[in-house]
Amino acid sequence: MGVESDVWSEVREKVRESIGRDSYVTWIEPLTFLGVETGTARFGVPTTFFGNWVNRNYREVILKGMRNAGKPVDRLSFDLVRPAQPRRGQPGQSPTSDPESLPDQDRLGAPLNPRYRFEQFVVGKPNELAYAAARRVAESPDAQFNPLFLYGGSGLGKTHLMHAIAWMRREREPDKQVIYLSAEQFMYRFVRALRFRDTIGFKQLFRSVDVLMVDDVQFIGGKESTQEEFFHTFNALVDQGKQIVISGDRSPGEMESLEERIRSRLQSGLMVDLHPTTYELRLGILQSKLDSYQAEHGPIDIAPGVLEFLAHRITTNVRELEGALNRLTALFTLVGRRINLEMATENLADILRSCDRKVTIDEIIRKVAEHYNLRTNDLLSARRTRSLARPRQIGMYLAKQLTPKSLPEIARRFNKKDHTTVIYAVNRIDELRQTDSQLADDIELLRRMLEG
Repeated sequence: MGVESDVWSEVREKVRESIGRDSYVTWIEPLTFLGVETGTARFGVPTTFFGNWVNRNYREVILKGMRNAGKPVDRLSFDLVRPAQPRRGQPGQSPTSDPESLPDQDRLGAPLNPRYRFEQFVVGKPNELAYAAARRVAESPDAQFNPLFLYGGSGLGKTHLMHAIAWMRREREPDKQVIYLSAEQFMYRFVRALRFRDTIGFKQLFRSVDVLMVDDVQFIGGKESTQEEFFHTFNALVDQGKQIVISGDRSPGEMESLEERIRSRLQSGLMVDLHPTTYELRLGILQSKLDSYQAEHGPIDIAPGVLEFLAHRITTNVRELEGALNRLTALFTLVGRRINLEMATENLADILRSCDRKVTIDEIIRKVAEHYNLRTNDLLSARRTRSLARPRQIGMYLAKQLTPKSLPEIARRFNKKDHTTVIYAVNRIDELRQTDSQLADDIELLRRMLEG
């Protein structure tokens, strides 16, 4: 095997010179050379997809290199060779994770967080539909909801659910290619393909995956060439019956920087909104995280009421909620201080200040539009039909009540030239609230949602 290994080392260098460094690092370097048998060069690969890709795209250049090195090879063979899995409890690894089992998928996309699985996702009313839809997509080999579009604000669980889908699909169908990456990574790879004149390779790669998951799709807005490639990739995969999962910070209809044809395609599947967390859900998340920490590190001396205090005060973002608990448990572990309300208030002062609820006009516009089943573009238009005028007035009213913005500022955000329009709207809604119980209930519901 020693001589053959030397031959392969020589061949690899020739291949690298022929196909370029990036393609070499991605596709050739991970190959394990197993030897030559009766005219066949055998290689170990991490997945069947990987072997098929190399055979389809680099067979001729490898065969030529082998022949030039004196090896009469006329075909390639690929065997599935799994890396050794970490033992349970090995430092740095989740007991159930195997993040190196599919190195090609993480090299092409982004690595998956071993903590982001369905088992670690706390389900509550604001996210139960999103969880159920994600679970169905993960469990089913058929593209039932295509695409599945998850949207909502930062820290509500979109990325967690996408990672969970990828973990389950990879475990259930190890020979399938499941790629997760951010929209920025998709754009970066496309730009590199343009730079190195390898757009054909880019197209072949992304249009041959079995499950494509793109996070934060809003970031390709305004990037014309990237949107063009994303659109054609999307169509090619859907036509093949391959699953697509997309996330964004708002619904496709509100992403005005995306081309209309892309917005239309994103709306063609199942769209699921992850709503802001409720107090009960936040408390459940904290309790779940604390239980996991104690199971791994031992008991934590935490006073009654601390978790309730955090769930009540930190309402805007689950990541900040978890970060606050991490800080407190670290203080207990490193300093030995009991976690009580005084200690929490003292050491989380910066987080508590930043999390004091600040309602924005943009949030108000989105919530009012959602509540009345309208597009934000229509709500902000000049049209005066009753179905638009009343929700628009309610939006202005809430902006005046819940934000410190001036009347001219509110008028500008609602595309009105004169702030007297806002004054009229506020006065009109104040009057109607006294006699229209349905309108009063709508306003109270919207206020509660906006204030968390």
